[in-house]
Amino acid sequence: MGDTTHDAPVVRCAVDGGVATITLDSPSNRNALSRALIAGLHQALDRAEQPDVRVVVLTHTPPAFCAGADLKERSTGPADSTPMVRAMQRLAEIDQPTIAAVEGPVRAGGIGLMASCDLVVVQPTATFAFTEVRIGVAPAIISVPILQRCGWSRLAAPFLTGETFDAATALDMGLVTHVADDVPAAVRALVDGVLMGAPAAVAATKRLLRDERSWQAMQQLSESLFSSDEAAEGMRAFAERRPPAWQRHDPS
Repeated sequence: MGDTTHDAPVVRCAVDGGVATITLDSPSNRNALSRALIAGLHQALDRAEQPDVRVVVLTHTPPAFCAGADLKERSTGPADSTPMVRAMQRLAEIDQPTIAAVEGPVRAGGIGLMASCDLVVVQPTATFAFTEVRIGVAPAIISVPILQRCGWSRLAAPFLTGETFDAATALDMGLVTHVADDVPAAVRALVDGVLMGAPAAVAATKRLLRDERSWQAMQQLSESLFSSDEAAEGMRAFAERRPPAWQRHDPS
């Protein structure tokens, strides 16, 4: 999905067993956030939002996960960040859990894309940097998902200096959720865990992780879920010591 001057896709999307795998596939420019790549990402998300998808994995062709903005494009013409903003919003707001699978360096806007996912699995050798200040700009729009994950004081030095930091530091600050030698295996384990849950319950849980909460709203959510068809099936299955229907339909 996505167009280039050679009509080759720079983003691919494959759906198998309820899992949509979206691959950033523009290694020649280190998966920079070109107009073509962002357009392709939106097309992939259109597919990922379909009812047959239970979880979305955002991955990449090596060597880099994403080098940030395509500076060649951004240096010509007026800046319009709307497609990038919307892509980050969609990763965060889609009902299905989103998992970033990172096996290479991530820079600037690429970190925003990664941080918009619910779970982030990275290799120990992955490196990160907010390089914006070094080219005369600020990590403005990407600060929204990043500051939702991390306290500002942990970000002050990387934001203000553009310094490179490693996976262990990213984990400590809360920017990533998992560091794993075998990223695909770790992602698969998370996917399998998501598929064990009921679809509507997983979607509701994702929303409560991200939304402002009140006692009243959480009471209403709990009562509505406990009276749902999924909950009735889940409790019957527990009593009968069998898998609930949604697990029988999802291959592991």
